[in-house]
Amino acid sequence: MSDHELIWRIAGGSGDGIDSTSQNFAKALMRSGLDVFTHRHYPSRIRGGHTYVEIRAAGHDVQSRGDGYNFLLSLGDSFARNPQEEAYYGNEEIKPLAENLDDLREGGIIVYDSGLVSEEDVEALNLEERAEENNWHVFPIDLRSLAKEHGREVMRNTAGVGVTAALLEMDLEHIEDLMEDAMPEKILEPNLTILHDAYDMVQEEYEFEHDLRIPKGEHDEEQALLSGSNAIAYGSIDAGCRFIAGYPMTPWTDVFTIMSQHLPDMGGISEQVEDEIAAAALAVGASHAGVKAMSGSSGGGFALMSEPLGLAEMTETPIVLLESMRAGPSTGMPTKPEQGDLEFTLYTSQGDSARVVFAPGTVAEAYEQTRLAFHIAYEYQIPTIIIYDQKLSGENSNVPVSFFDREPEPTLGSIATEDEIAEMPHDASGKFHRFQHDVEDGVSPRSLPGQKGGRYLATGNEHTPEGHISEDADNRVAQMDRRMAKLEAIREELETEHESNQTYFGDETADFGIITWGSSQGAVQEAVARLNDQGHAVKAVGVSDMMPFPENEITEFIESVDQAMVVEMNATAQFRGLIQKELGRYGDKLTSLLKYNGNPFEPAEIVEGYEVNVDGGDAEPTAQVRIEPAAGD
Repeated sequence: MSDHELIWRIAGGSGDGIDSTSQNFAKALMRSGLDVFTHRHYPSRIRGGHTYVEIRAAGHDVQSRGDGYNFLLSLGDSFARNPQEEAYYGNEEIKPLAENLDDLREGGIIVYDSGLVSEEDVEALNLEERAEENNWHVFPIDLRSLAKEHGREVMRNTAGVGVTAALLEMDLEHIEDLMEDAMPEKILEPNLTILHDAYDMVQEEYEFEHDLRIPKGEHDEEQALLSGSNAIAYGSIDAGCRFIAGYPMTPWTDVFTIMSQHLPDMGGISEQVEDEIAAAALAVGASHAGVKAMSGSSGGGFALMSEPLGLAEMTETPIVLLESMRAGPSTGMPTKPEQGDLEFTLYTSQGDSARVVFAPGTVAEAYEQTRLAFHIAYEYQIPTIIIYDQKLSGENSNVPVSFFDREPEPTLGSIATEDEIAEMPHDASGKFHRFQHDVEDGVSPRSLPGQKGGRYLATGNEHTPEGHISEDADNRVAQMDRRMAKLEAIREELETEHESNQTYFGDETADFGIITWGSSQGAVQEAVARLNDQGHAVKAVGVSDMMPFPENEITEFIESVDQAMVVEMNATAQFRGLIQKELGRYGDKLTSLLKYNGNPFEPAEIVEGYEVNVDGGDAEPTAQVRIEPAAGD
């Protein structure tokens, strides 16, 4: 075991403070100079169950979760509904220990709460035998008694952090500072006492035979710890969004909650409504009235938004929508990541689609592309969708604070002034030609309700320039062509006026390429670095522009390699299908590496996928992933 990196997993029951404890510990590691990346796993059950959070910390840049982990703090499940082995879900008290052993690296550390987990249950796991086989260092410590001595049982998570710090020889300064910032006085003192008692007890009573320690690192500038949900919410606020409507649904709820907490302080409005149809319709109405607006949901809720989305397309009302993917279909696995909603997001609502879709792959990209989504939506009067998944939504990573040092964008985009409206065409009744046929980039001048001379009709039917319903063939072709022309203009702007949203990494001269999208990007990036360090020549691209598709960039990438592997988290190779739809002539170059078991990729799985592809044999990867051959093979 080396001190190259720490991957700390805290496991317990929902309600044991796993999330808040891990957040504070991740911040403490970040403040000590380390780069951190978190991965959250929790059950889709109202009454809880086994949950864990993994924190990866290193003195170098980390882009994804690691391969397994090396330190387990198992609190047991104090909220277990039924501790009996024959219960439907099995013995839930022991699950935070029993269900986390397979991923623990050789030489790793296990701390478990002997005050909650019985000796008989531990013996049933053959823990002693497995520890000897894997050189695990096991510390049964009565965290429950340590907590109850000075406070309440729930404070055993604080005791666990104190034990962790002692075993890793970590200074308590940053942990204490975070506790002082987060805790009210009445619970701060007992928690600090428990922290120090646990720390001192371990140092006094145990000898350390392991060599795992806190890595060394230093940041050049101040860092912030954010999730993808934080980044999307803050990007929306900085882009000038002041209205959100929604209905709770995991994992979209995180963004909705953050926005709801902040918008009222900025003169904005947050509305929780009766369902997702009302949410999207309300946001369309708010945008029509003259405010930057957004809504969103996860797959099942977003399905209900198809009709308001189509209305926004037809009325050319700018709006930003979020589609936060989780494993489906139907209810599926509500708290597990999957990239299975791409085709649905691209094509939902009837008719030919005129929308923009971005799929950020990192926390920083989530912020950047959310701001871009509002810019595109309000300049081109088009719905823009951010598609992301449960992984990006909940994982935390550090980003330099200076990254967010930029001006807000409160403007409403392409709005005509009253003087400009007076010079524009109107019909005999005085209605403004809001939907003119012959305009640059497909963008017809827009007026807001109340502007002098700006009155027009907004309807979901096909319509004349002033908005009257029309089924005239010539008008239909003119209006349809104009709306679709926006996508060509947007593609040109993205290529000429902005830095590329696609992320490139690896050996530029390589003849093997990996293509991925969304949150799988980080694991691919680390896998590519590992392969190149091993002497292989590999490069990769993480694609964010789903619609309009970056045809020129991806054509250039595919033509530069002999073979490309498309990595994504779904069973039907949806992104590979999109590439072949747009660039069908390259189908014989593309293979797929697919994962859809509810867990995100680990870098080692992508390395293994590469090796199977290059060997060209019939071997299947050992991980729960699937390889699909190139078209025609």
